[in-house]
Amino acid sequence: MTPDEMERHFPNLASAGYAVTSEQAASYNCLAWALGDTQHWWEPINYPFGYYWPRRAPRDNTVQAWTVVFQLYGFELCDTADLEPDYEKVAIYALPDGTPGHAALQLADGTWTSKLGRDEDISHRTLSALEGDEYGTVVRFLRRFRATAAGPS
Repeated sequence: MTPDEMERHFPNLASAGYAVTSEQAASYNCLAWALGDTQHWWEPINYPFGYYWPRRAPRDNTVQAWTVVFQLYGFELCDTADLEPDYEKVAIYALPDGTPGHAALQLADGTWTSKLGRDEDISHRTLSALEGDEYGTVVRFLRRFRATAAGPS
C-alpha cells in the first residue's frame, strides 16, 4: 500500500506519526503479528487461503474470542494502554457492531506496531492513529510479563 493509500484508509495516521517497518506479506495478519507469529493467518473461521486458530479458543469472531486467544498466550486484562516497562500490551479494536477489527502490540519504548491486513507492518505513536472506519476503536487492553524484563528480586 502506498503512503497515500495508507493515509486515506487511516486518516489519523499522518498526524499521529508512523513508519513502515516491513514489506507486504499475506502469510500473517494483525492477530498473528501481535502474538509474534509471521507464519500463519489467525482467524476463527476458514478462509480460502488457510488459517490458524487455537483449539481451546471459541470459534467466534468476537472481541471475547480474541481475548481468550491472548489469554491462552499469557496475556491478562488490564485497564489502560499506559506503558508499563515490565509488560507488553495489546490493544483490540472493534467495529461499531462489536466485530474485532484489529490488534496492535505495544513495543518496549511505548510505540505500537501493527500489521495492516495483507499489507505492511507499521509502527505508530498512538492507538488513535488507526481508529476509524477500517478498524473501529480500541475497546480492550491486555498485558503479559515482558520476557526481557527483570524479574522480582
